[in-house]
Amino acid sequence: MINNNFWNNKRVCVTGGAGFLGKVVVRKLKERGVKDVFIPHIEDYDLTKLQDINRMLEDSKPDLIIHLAAQVGGIGANLEHPAEFFYNNLMMGVQLVHRAWETGVEKFVAIGTICAYPKFTPVPFREENLWDGYPEETNAPYGLAKKMLLVQAQAYRQQYGYNTLFLLPVNLYGPGDNFNPKSSHVIPALIRKCIEAKDAGLDEVVVWGDGSPTREFLYVEDAAEGILMAAEKYNESEPVNLGAGYEISIKNLVELIAKKTGFTGSLVWDTSKPNGQPRRQLDTKRAFDKFGFKAKMTFEEGLENTINWFRENREKIS
Repeated sequence: MINNNFWNNKRVCVTGGAGFLGKVVVRKLKERGVKDVFIPHIEDYDLTKLQDINRMLEDSKPDLIIHLAAQVGGIGANLEHPAEFFYNNLMMGVQLVHRAWETGVEKFVAIGTICAYPKFTPVPFREENLWDGYPEETNAPYGLAKKMLLVQAQAYRQQYGYNTLFLLPVNLYGPGDNFNPKSSHVIPALIRKCIEAKDAGLDEVVVWGDGSPTREFLYVEDAAEGILMAAEKYNESEPVNLGAGYEISIKNLVELIAKKTGFTGSLVWDTSKPNGQPRRQLDTKRAFDKFGFKAKMTFEEGLENTINWFRENREKIS
């Protein structure tokens, strides 16, 4: 049940609002009747710089901030840019929360990352396991930088009574995803590889790792809905997972994408490349109990939608 009254006359700032998830969040805000949505574009506001954060807050005067902005990427990007991923994500978050509190922004919705969980978290991942170990090494700098938002959210609620939320969405996918081979995550990367290999008449596709890790994927529409339901109904700083509640092995994922894209060649596993975290599946009970969120999209249908979107838009994608 959408709480439209919550959004009455609200001014909402969505950092990262021009991105993959952000565009869907902004569209859903407008569907809820929010007329005043501010999207700080990276060309105009560098949110790692305090003066740009101050200018953004002055320009937007928000009642609520949904902080989606992040520097993100797959395993390769994380391995190449660990310092940037740590510094940029940390500085964006820590300064923005502090200035939002200082300037009287009523509510702050912080988006964390599944990479914050320990490498060997028992499956399904429960929020209480977040501090049970060190994250998977390939994306630990990113995961820990985002995890500091949770520490900050809880500290600011404890000392100042500040209404901050911390949500942990699992890997996202869907139409509009990032298909750039240098920075894309596993689903768009594999879709692009399979379609390009098929079109070029290649007889093999090389895939990183050995196919054994498992992943969970959340359709972008579901993720956006979960974030807005939390903004409407949740007023605690305990972390909340947003997921679909299932896992699929990378091997099965690749075979499914090959089948759905029509690639009939062989799949070659490059075991010199890292696997990433061994398993990933979330316990999603808290999100349902606290604000009624449950993912709706089936994985096969969501995958088909994503493949179709790439086919229709590939000429515009670099």
